Amino acid sequence: MGSFSLIHWIILGIVILLLFGGNRFSAMMKDVAHGLKSFKQGLSEEDEKKQAEFRAAKDQRQIPPAGGQQPIDLEARPMSETAPRDDQPR
Repeated sequence: MGSFSLIHWIILGIVILLLFGGNRFSAMMKDVAHGLKSFKQGLSEEDEKKQAEFRAAKDQRQIPPAGGQQPIDLEARPMSETAPRDDQPR
């Protein structure tokens, strides 16, 4: 009893068309479609900006350091036995 049948939906659609009119309803749907299109375009432009920034940052990392400086070695290496550990007195 709580759900609408097909006849109820048809009557509801006719009432909405009478209230808003066919022309006004189509104009509203056109505005909604235009809004969605603008939203998607804005998202794609934002993605393009992020990708361009990523590419620029990646290109900057590949430039060798100026002045003949040696790159920093970031490899993990075991500590030598001569270095004091935290649990040993210094």
